[in-house]
Amino acid sequence: MVVSDEALLERGDADAFAEFYARHAPGLLVFLVRRLDGQTELAADICAETFAAVLVDRRRFDASAGPALGWLYGIARHKLVDAQRRGVAELRARERLGIPRLQLTDEAIERIDALVDVRASALVAELPEEQREAVLARVVHEEAYEDIARRQRTSETNVRQRVARGLARLRLWIGEAP
Repeated sequence: MVVSDEALLERGDADAFAEFYARHAPGLLVFLVRRLDGQTELAADICAETFAAVLVDRRRFDASAGPALGWLYGIARHKLVDAQRRGVAELRARERLGIPRLQLTDEAIERIDALVDVRASALVAELPEEQREAVLARVVHEEAYEDIARRQRTSETNVRQRVARGLARLRLWIGEAP
């Protein structure tokens, strides 16, 4: 039986936190890498900061205020804003716990980049067929709207709408504001 995120945070023990972390660290890392335009090391640092803050403040989580995933991403957004404002990731939560600064090897950076690519591919695959084809043609292959419209036997306006709707849906799925 799968235990809910909310129940894991409410349990508050090390095993529950480890499970919560394992469930959400990859997705949060992808979210942060995307928001930071590929700054993998900074994204990993902010991800660590976020989970350190969750660990420290887990008793403050209130399931009646909303889902645990929203709480996690809210903390991540705050850490991201702090990091962007000051140009470095906030160190307070990590220092309180005595967690050393994360040093990524080239291999670890490559694994994170691969995770981002796999996650993005999976999300694009979930788009409706017409939107998926239009987004891939325009964004990935950099084709002209006119060429896509000709191949899809539709108007250029329809192709623009498909691309816009597909990109909006992807942004929603990865948690970016429209």
